[in-house]
Amino acid sequence: MVEAQKWTRRMSNPRLDTAATADDHVLDIPTTPTSEVRNGIYTFGSLLTPNLLTALIIASWFMSNTGVLLLNKFLLSFYGYRYPIFLTMLHMLSCASYSYIAINFLEIVPKQHILSKKQFFKIFALCAIFCFSVVCGNTSLRYIPVSFNQAIGATTPFFTAIFAFIITCKMESVKVYFALLPVVFGIVLATNSEPLFNLFGFLVCIGSTAARALKSVVQGILLTNEAEKLHSMNLLLYMAPMAALILLPFSLYNEGNVARITLEKAKTDSFIILLLIGNATVAYLVNLTNFLVTKHTSALTLQVLGNAKAALAAFVSVMVFRNPVTMTGVTGFAVTIMGIVLYSEAKKRSKITTY
Repeated sequence: MVEAQKWTRRMSNPRLDTAATADDHVLDIPTTPTSEVRNGIYTFGSLLTPNLLTALIIASWFMSNTGVLLLNKFLLSFYGYRYPIFLTMLHMLSCASYSYIAINFLEIVPKQHILSKKQFFKIFALCAIFCFSVVCGNTSLRYIPVSFNQAIGATTPFFTAIFAFIITCKMESVKVYFALLPVVFGIVLATNSEPLFNLFGFLVCIGSTAARALKSVVQGILLTNEAEKLHSMNLLLYMAPMAALILLPFSLYNEGNVARITLEKAKTDSFIILLLIGNATVAYLVNLTNFLVTKHTSALTLQVLGNAKAALAAFVSVMVFRNPVTMTGVTGFAVTIMGIVLYSEAKKRSKITTY
């Protein structure tokens, strides 16, 4: 007796044949390799999982934000480079140069153009406030520790609520205003117990914090038109050179010819050039990582990370510069951070109830 043989129809797909059994021969066709695999090319991003990439971006954000504070403090207070306006101008020139490369060559974001004189003057107004904020912040680092600087800087939401009410008559919920009470109480505690308290440093740091809050409110008013809204990286591209031009006459008048002084110093100490280039580069990385964190997470995550950064920068500065702290000061800083967290939660809940 001859055993019957099993056959499958030609040009048929056994996987789709309901009558196919395990004895049928099934051909597994491999997937077509990508061009990167065929050519042996692998990009850095393709070798990372999304979670690992996000973790690296957040780590870079922490390092750049903490690094620029520590470098500014080292240059202005310990290295003897007492030119905060010129240093800020270098930051702006660095941001303008790197932004041009990132947008025009690397195409990180699509390039946007200024469409009208009206839009130009709006950006210029924001730029003036931005200059004041950054110069005051850098100047304060000459006189007060980074830890105290960060404690004051954490009160930005308090000033934002005040300016929003004064300029736009916008009222927040009662819970939001109550959440700001620990912010104020904490900074009062930290101020009263700061061993290295300096009145001028304290006042310019308050000015920097208030100007940063004012900029966020004014930006929300001036750039409300969809046609005039600029991506954060494009806004930096246009604001940075404007800021450098605004700061140049102030630097020349208040600090003298710092470029000549720096070149003279570099003849005996070439390390100053490396320090300034590194400092200016890290200043741009702060803006770049802000954008990347928002892109890969959310604006709320960036806000939460900002609170954690303030605590980390304060801790690292104490470890590096050995500035004295008191238990009351640490408690005041902790209360301020707790108030910021409560404020963020209250704001989020008020928006949900509004919708």
